[in-house]
Amino acid sequence: MRPLVVKVTCGSDDPERCNQGLTVAATALTAGAEVSLWLTGEGAWLGVAGRESFELPHAAAPAGLVGAVLAGGRVTVCTQCAARRGITEEDVLPGVRIAGAAAFAEEVLAPDVQALVY
Repeated sequence: MRPLVVKVTCGSDDPERCNQGLTVAATALTAGAEVSLWLTGEGAWLGVAGRESFELPHAAAPAGLVGAVLAGGRVTVCTQCAARRGITEEDVLPGVRIAGAAAFAEEVLAPDVQALVY
């Protein structure tokens, strides 16, 4: 199975689209894929302790989905998105990193990687 990079560009501002990306990332991990989840735009808040929640009927909680990916994959908050929101390394959940476009490009351009953007 090839690695999967999922970029989620929204959060509570578009909960349905956000949840779709988180669900795909967590499900792919369960299926055995190597998963890297990138949280950008308003999705950056999903990497911050105490801010990673919204409610969406008939959907798993975002905190649980992000936690599932953290348990077996990698979660990254975009550097510029974090800076615009005042998010620092001290604010993010344990195991979440902050990295920029160069790291994202390196991941998605690696051989056999599938990238999805939500």
